[in-house]
Amino acid sequence: MFQDRRQRRPSLLGCCGGLLAAAAIGLAAYAAHGAQGPAQANLHSAALYAFGHGIALAALSGGGLRALGRVALYGLLIGTLLFSGSLVAGALGGFSTRAAPVGGVTMMLAWLLWAIDAVRR
Repeated sequence: MFQDRRQRRPSLLGCCGGLLAAAAIGLAAYAAHGAQGPAQANLHSAALYAFGHGIALAALSGGGLRALGRVALYGLLIGTLLFSGSLVAGALGGFSTRAAPVGGVTMMLAWLLWAIDAVRR
């Protein structure tokens, strides 16, 4: 019934999901109280996607994932990092946000993979 703590494997995806959600709260707070102009809107968007996908990763990364589901969740993680990370780098560091569309497409493809895996279960 209960697994020995040593037999349970930590969830890298779940941990990353929690970290994304935590970072999103900080980003949203900074966007609301410290950012101005276009940077504020970009930080809000980055926070929104990081929070939503962080929660999804934390919730969906439980045990029993099949290979396609695991690939989908890693795709969500990578896509979110590219999308939100690009917006944050642009807002805070003046860097290009060219990775944002790649991250967005990656997230869409990952959700499609998750849907395909769900139908196949």
